[in-house]
Amino acid sequence: MTDKQYSRPPNPHRLYRINQSGGLAGVCAGFAEYFNIDVVIVRLAWVLSFFILGPFSIIAYIVACFVIPSRGSKEKPKMKPEEDEFWRGVERQPTTTFSNLRYQFRDLDDRLADLERSVTSKEWKLRREFRDLEK
Repeated sequence: MTDKQYSRPPNPHRLYRINQSGGLAGVCAGFAEYFNIDVVIVRLAWVLSFFILGPFSIIAYIVACFVIPSRGSKEKPKMKPEEDEFWRGVERQPTTTFSNLRYQFRDLDDRLADLERSVTSKEWKLRREFRDLEK
């Protein structure tokens, strides 16, 4: 691993505006990438929100233009599909992800305890002595 991999933030999956994808300021393209859906669906949802909410949707879009940081399309972090799925799950369901990690660590701790009991047992020592006698 290089130094860049150690210094990057733990969760590379962030919300950005993507200016190169067209549109006014890349807000819809950023939301589409963040939620892993087609940009056309996001744009249609914004148009529907304009008819439902009126000027509030325009104000929200303008605020999003200033609040959400911009990112070029070339800066997208390269991740394996499994990593991308993991980080999306962490953002959307952190409690579930935490409980899954806790379960995995408990399972690992139990397996390590079993291994430790096996290695420190008298049977292990007896087997080692028989192995040494065979040599």
